[in-house]
Amino acid sequence: MNGDLTKGPVMRTMLRFAVPMILGNLLQQCYNVADTLIVGRVLGAGALAAVGSSFTLMTFLTSILLGLCMGSGAFFSICFGRRDDDRLKEGMCASFMLIAALTIVLTILVFLFLDEILLFLHVPGEVLPLMRDYLLVIFCGIAATFLYNYFASLLRAVGNSVIPLIFLAVSAVLNIALDLWFVLGLNLGVRGAAWATVAAQYVSGAGIAVFTVLCFPHLRIRRRHLKLRLACVREICSFSLLTCVQQSVMNLGILLVQGLVNSFGAVVMAAFAAAVKIDAFAYMPVQDFGNAFSTFIAQNFGAQKKERIQAALKGAVITSLFFCLFISAAVWVFARPLMLLFIDSAQEAILAEGIRYLHIEGAFYCGIGCLFLLYGLYRALGKPGMSVVLTVISLGTRVALAYLLSAIPAIGVTGIWWSVPVGWLLADAVGLSYYVLRGKKMLNRK
Repeated sequence: MNGDLTKGPVMRTMLRFAVPMILGNLLQQCYNVADTLIVGRVLGAGALAAVGSSFTLMTFLTSILLGLCMGSGAFFSICFGRRDDDRLKEGMCASFMLIAALTIVLTILVFLFLDEILLFLHVPGEVLPLMRDYLLVIFCGIAATFLYNYFASLLRAVGNSVIPLIFLAVSAVLNIALDLWFVLGLNLGVRGAAWATVAAQYVSGAGIAVFTVLCFPHLRIRRRHLKLRLACVREICSFSLLTCVQQSVMNLGILLVQGLVNSFGAVVMAAFAAAVKIDAFAYMPVQDFGNAFSTFIAQNFGAQKKERIQAALKGAVITSLFFCLFISAAVWVFARPLMLLFIDSAQEAILAEGIRYLHIEGAFYCGIGCLFLLYGLYRALGKPGMSVVLTVISLGTRVALAYLLSAIPAIGVTGIWWSVPVGWLLADAVGLSYYVLRGKKMLNRK
């Protein structure tokens, strides 16, 4: 069931690999969106603000684990492309131990410092108890997030993007069913929504781990692979830690913006919470296409097939551009109906702010589409540090402009919305310029 991405028609092979990843991560978004839809319609704007703000925090925390798994996945892909099984399995063992240890530490820390985290986020008093209740439960799912993302990254690295999709589909349906039962049937409030998400996460995480061990015997670790070589650990860390930094910086910037949004009150919080879910669904396909593109490039880089890399670059840029133009137009036209999925029509102030956000940010999805391709390209070519640089530029610009512009009374919260596309476009300019100058040298590395 493995997929060799170093053979076959370039775009057809890449798209066939990318589609299950896109569908899978859209389903993953259903975890929090199901909470948001049900909580927003049943429990009101305060609960919606609590769950929406919790989503931003959890995205930041899990991005640490996701970054480590993605970085390890790039290493796995290169080893698979080179047909170096022993090096692949040594890397699997090293990365699993590293990420598992960090998962334990992270889980302990968030429970110990929950109150300090809420204070840092400037959560309004009327939202604070609900958000605290939700987070006390949702933090229990961090280990499940690690399991799913580790084994999903491993399977995708060897060209199998279908199995992760299947486990996410099952858990997404379970999440929605449990949401309805816990919130509507048992009246458990935001805690019920959180327990539904955690249960579904463990189904996908534990399920894919057991399935991989049982059904992919050629990926099983042998005793000789447990004796880790320092060179292997160092190489895994160079991929994983820098990708982790990139993902963490990206989501830390978003978290800082969330704190600024919270300072504008519950109405803006609720609008942002709903609009961000729409935003995530809108550009999630191009983000996952960038990740699939990265795996494709990594395998072919390991196999030293430069002509396939060049063909993939051209095809990926054209595909991403057309998709982003289409989705930008759709979000612009249907901004109000999309917001009404989350917000009652009587909440005009919330609707108006959410629509303004979507009209500004949604017009520039080509910027984030290009940036995701650049992240994937540099990670695949063994230059994850460049992805970190681009993330710092994008998010640094976003955070700085958001705080600067929103402090001007005539601009206010609209300045936060405009800071996003400006950061994307600046990072794109730097990333493209670097590739023009250094791309040939990077492709010639072995």
